[in-house]
Amino acid sequence: MSRYVLITSDQDFEKRARQAASGLHGTFHAIAADYLPPGPDNLLQVLSGDPVEVILLGPGLPIDDSIRLASLFDLEYPEISVVLVTDSEEEVALPAMRAGIRDLLHPGSNTDSIRKLLERASLAAAGRRRGLGNSVEGQPRSGRIIAVMSPKGGVGKTTITTNLAVGLGKEAPMGVVVVDLDLQFGDVASGLMLDPERTLADAVVGAAVQDSVVLKSYLTLHPSGIYALCAPLRPTDADQISGEQVGRLLSQLANEFQYVVVDSAPGLGEHVLATLELATDAVWVCGMDIPSIRGFVPDLASSLNWTLCLRIGTSSSTSRTGALG
Repeated sequence: MSRYVLITSDQDFEKRARQAASGLHGTFHAIAADYLPPGPDNLLQVLSGDPVEVILLGPGLPIDDSIRLASLFDLEYPEISVVLVTDSEEEVALPAMRAGIRDLLHPGSNTDSIRKLLERASLAAAGRRRGLGNSVEGQPRSGRIIAVMSPKGGVGKTTITTNLAVGLGKEAPMGVVVVDLDLQFGDVASGLMLDPERTLADAVVGAAVQDSVVLKSYLTLHPSGIYALCAPLRPTDADQISGEQVGRLLSQLANEFQYVVVDSAPGLGEHVLATLELATDAVWVCGMDIPSIRGFVPDLASSLNWTLCLRIGTSSSTSRTGALG
């Protein structure tokens, strides 16, 4: 669970920040002060509970002291995102960048703007924490890619995908992303009741291809603490997305998240095959009728050494569920 800490003497800003954090997956703690402690440990030792992910400094704090403390956090606790709240953004932008400050926020920002900034800062903190805790000999850790697949539609594939992602999110907060690869008629956004500003069509082109920070800014945060990369808004956009782009996207996400849960399109199209090449685990979903079982392709599943298999019955038969190994 994320934890947001605000240090300020501005009660109006504190109220707006508290309202912004109330819609996120995490807790909020405000310290009413117009001065800062000497170092990070002096601040962290008075806080108990969940680890701190985001610290907002100001408004009302001395700029020089804020930049000094931020530089110490960047050195001693790089997994914590520090945000500076100031109305002198142009003047302090360069010193703030050198001090490792994650973002700048104007004191007059509304609740929605504060909420979006907290989401970005929390995502950055989670990524740094995983990178610091799971790297081996300087190499980034690759997360597990779980492909949820079906030979035909209408069997509950998206429902299983979203529930699996939310369930994994309880074990790995901020460490799960669900990807909707049913590019023409994906329902992950509606299933999670999300209204994404960016979709998968944006994530496979431009700066997001080269920069994971940009890619993560295209994700949509769900209240349960998972992230979603939703299907394009227009079905025609699917024709512009290649299997190679899908493979590169999943590899990027696997380097940033512990679990990448993929809701694929029915059948074995280009995008599905690209997913199969990278999948570490898979969930096959099918009905209990003969055509569905015939389309299950058990030999293919066996040859790819998938470690998760799920069979859904449409009759009174008991369904059988595997477990992540």
